[in-house]
Amino acid sequence: MSARTIPVPRTSLRQQLRVVLLAAEMMFRQSFTDAFIIFAILIQPLLIALLALYMLKDRGADAAIFIVVGSSLTGLWSGVLFISGNSITVERWTGTLEAIVAVPTHIAVITFGKNLANVVQSLSSMVVAYLLAIVLFGYQLNIQQPLLFAGSLVLMVFSFICFGMLLAPIFLINPAIQSLQNGLEFPIYILAGFMFPVALLPGWTTPLSYILAPYWAARALHGTSGGGATTEEVLLSWGMMLLLGVVYIVIARAFFKVMMRKAREDATLDVQ
Repeated sequence: MSARTIPVPRTSLRQQLRVVLLAAEMMFRQSFTDAFIIFAILIQPLLIALLALYMLKDRGADAAIFIVVGSSLTGLWSGVLFISGNSITVERWTGTLEAIVAVPTHIAVITFGKNLANVVQSLSSMVVAYLLAIVLFGYQLNIQQPLLFAGSLVLMVFSFICFGMLLAPIFLINPAIQSLQNGLEFPIYILAGFMFPVALLPGWTTPLSYILAPYWAARALHGTSGGGATTEEVLLSWGMMLLLGVVYIVIARAFFKVMMRKAREDATLDVQ
């Protein structure tokens, strides 16, 4: 029997949901002892917020809430790039990748659970930045459109998880691309408009921003936190986060197929 005809056991939706939650729980437990993760999602955004709040301390609460949201988004993106992006690769490093691929549940389901935990725990960077602005600098910060802000947070989590699902198989299939991780961090900060509007950038960069879910997340969160966005603008950002999230998942599915072929036919999954 060839590798192509080997039957793959299927799991029910309930079983897959249970795997997602268990994978998320394990990711949470591992994160509490990982100094790199703590630095990426807490310390680094805190330093960015501290410096920006100090430089703009005379600009008032409007600038402060922009910084709080923007600095927390840097922590979220760093988590997606380094933690979600390596969510499968780390299994190869620890020698557990082959065992995970062999289980009935598809590895994409396990990866989704790990990415869910990463993005949710990265939201703590927003809480830390918010408390920093209040306690250390004495700002009275209020979310101007709380319901729309909450909806934007939910869709941001979805789109960031989908982005992580896209990066994970790419970094595993081609380790050479993984060497570009450090170089991808700050360009996305800039193109997504985390700390300043993308209107300040050259015009040719605008299309690059439009294909990035982090840009639409930043646009929605900045607009709803400061109250400067209309309902139509927020809905546009929501729609783009949903659309791009689906596009990322579709592309990621193709890469997962390539990854599984390398595992079951070529037996080269652990080759770096």
